[in-house]
Amino acid sequence: MLNAAIIKKLYLAIFLSLLAITLNGCSGANSTVEEVGKWEIIDAGLPAALISIWGSSNDDIWVVGADSGDGIGPMVLHREKGRWSRINTGRTGDLWWVFGFDDGPVFMGGENGMILRQEGDVMKLMETPGRATVYGIWGTSPTDLWAVGGNVIDGGFVWRYKGDKWVELSQLPENIKTNHSMFKVWGKDNNDVWIIGTGGVILNYKNGSLSDESGITNRTLFTVHGNNDVAITVGGSGEEGKILEYHESAWKEIALKETPHIIGIRVKGEISYAVGIRGTVLERNNNKWRKVNTGINLSEAFHSVWIDSEGGVWAVGGKVLAPPLVDGVMIYRAP
Repeated sequence: MLNAAIIKKLYLAIFLSLLAITLNGCSGANSTVEEVGKWEIIDAGLPAALISIWGSSNDDIWVVGADSGDGIGPMVLHREKGRWSRINTGRTGDLWWVFGFDDGPVFMGGENGMILRQEGDVMKLMETPGRATVYGIWGTSPTDLWAVGGNVIDGGFVWRYKGDKWVELSQLPENIKTNHSMFKVWGKDNNDVWIIGTGGVILNYKNGSLSDESGITNRTLFTVHGNNDVAITVGGSGEEGKILEYHESAWKEIALKETPHIIGIRVKGEISYAVGIRGTVLERNNNKWRKVNTGINLSEAFHSVWIDSEGGVWAVGGKVLAPPLVDGVMIYRAP
């Protein structure tokens, strides 16, 4: 018969083996990849925070942000032929999102229900059904678009555009419309669309109906993005960052260690990047999340991240969590 000491050692060995298996299979951001020297600051200390970035290639990039208060309006930057230039929109107010198509046009959303359509050298203000802030825009074509947003007074909204005019989505539940703001929208096609927002709201539009899949967290979710295999949404508050992944018809929360508030997410193929407060950058590769040490110390928050056609990574932000929205910053990692 085995004595007590031997049995105790066997139990300990089994426990340690199971623990190792668990840790090896964990997809939480509990390790760090050292990339000091690979990231560079493109610009910093700008008069307005940079809030969103999108592009069709590494030489056609759009960045939008807060109104700089200099009479030119919201910060809109365009990279073309290797140079950055500022675009005068002729409007006032902060811009919160930019989204477009490789062959154009480009759409920008912001305060007072503002949606701008940029095509070629022409920028037009689109007519919209409300005056709350547009926080997110996404679509499958220039004539099949979604816009989401809200404010603390009027609640949240979801708009559709099918080539004629922007209209409200009638299926949005009244309790969500009244009590929440919608922050971002993304889909893998026009019949499978995710909408996320304050208080952990997660909505799914599928087969012409809108279902409420909230409940996995009560923390605000800020951005959603994905590919054909996974949808990822990020958020949190303060020192508690949140990453949720949608696999096999269910949302699952990813275990994170000492990860603060996350704001932006971008998925491209098998690679994903997430960004957040105090210059936080996370990378997802082979289904595993890791923190990225960029070697750049920032007090500002990154609000948006984008991966270009060559695999380069761009992140933009500034003081984005409360007014004044200033100190715009942009960093880049070459492929």
